[in-house]
Amino acid sequence: MSVVVIVLSLCVRCVGVWIALLPSKLSKKEKQFCLFAYLPKATVQAAIGAVPLAMGLACGKSVLALAVLGILITAPLGAIAMELTYKKLLIKEE
Repeated sequence: MSVVVIVLSLCVRCVGVWIALLPSKLSKKEKQFCLFAYLPKATVQAAIGAVPLAMGLACGKSVLALAVLGILITAPLGAIAMELTYKKLLIKEE
């Protein structure tokens, strides 16, 4: 179930990134690359994942586990997606 939550949140995140990029002058391919670039989610999860546990909340272990799982799934996924697509989606200007 946790993986489903992470995948759904990534879908919502991609929609948000796409909407945020609508007024930009980026090409469609550059916007697609931005979706991959925003997949990794580690900074916030690492920073606040343990806060509920430290506060003694009953859900603390679950929140920390979901944060770690989110990092373990999204960081490699984003890195791999960027590595596989940057040559096709981005054009280097001379």
